[in-house]
Amino acid sequence: MRVAIFDFDGTLYKEETFQLMMDHFKHHPIYKDRYSAFFRKLLPRYLGYKLKLYPEARMKERSMQLYIAGLGALTPEDMQTYFQEIADKARPDFNKQVVEKFHQHHADGVYTLLVSGAYTPLLERATEHLPFDAIIGTDIPFKDNIVDYNRKIHHIQGERKNKQIHTVLKNKHIDWENSFSYGDSFSDLPVLELVGNPVAVCPDEQLATIAKDRKWTVLQ
Repeated sequence: MRVAIFDFDGTLYKEETFQLMMDHFKHHPIYKDRYSAFFRKLLPRYLGYKLKLYPEARMKERSMQLYIAGLGALTPEDMQTYFQEIADKARPDFNKQVVEKFHQHHADGVYTLLVSGAYTPLLERATEHLPFDAIIGTDIPFKDNIVDYNRKIHHIQGERKNKQIHTVLKNKHIDWENSFSYGDSFSDLPVLELVGNPVAVCPDEQLATIAKDRKWTVLQ
């Protein structure tokens, strides 16, 4: 069985979801009054990261935790509504070339996976029109029908992506050499290297250099 693995931020979606979520939070008619408190907690960690005092992976994971906590005591239904609003804003900025590649793979019977550090409900809402076989994202923990802020979020990034991919595919025989992967940044390299047909999508400088050296397909 062949697989086609798609990244979300910068690949299927041309922009960055966290910036979109920040803007949505800041101007939301219900939650905007909580934005300042969230931003004050986020800022020191972001500045520490920019000054190379705070690891990027840790900063991203903590940012995801703070964002959900900043919204307050939401139910699963509240969360679905909130992320549907963000998904509706994201969908017009999907990369048409990547969407076409998805439809081509789907038509060819290739098993399709969406793998991203973005929140799972956002990924599910944003790709309702794209029938992925599996979606791997950052899950939001709930307890007693309310977001559980005491439970640490397990942000899907780096090698965690590969681990989750292998977990999803563990009972399937995969033809990796004839499979595909799409990503935009150097951090996607572990996933791109899983397959025989890696595709760099509007790659950052580091990934562009690697793609050129290895003669990978590049979508601009």
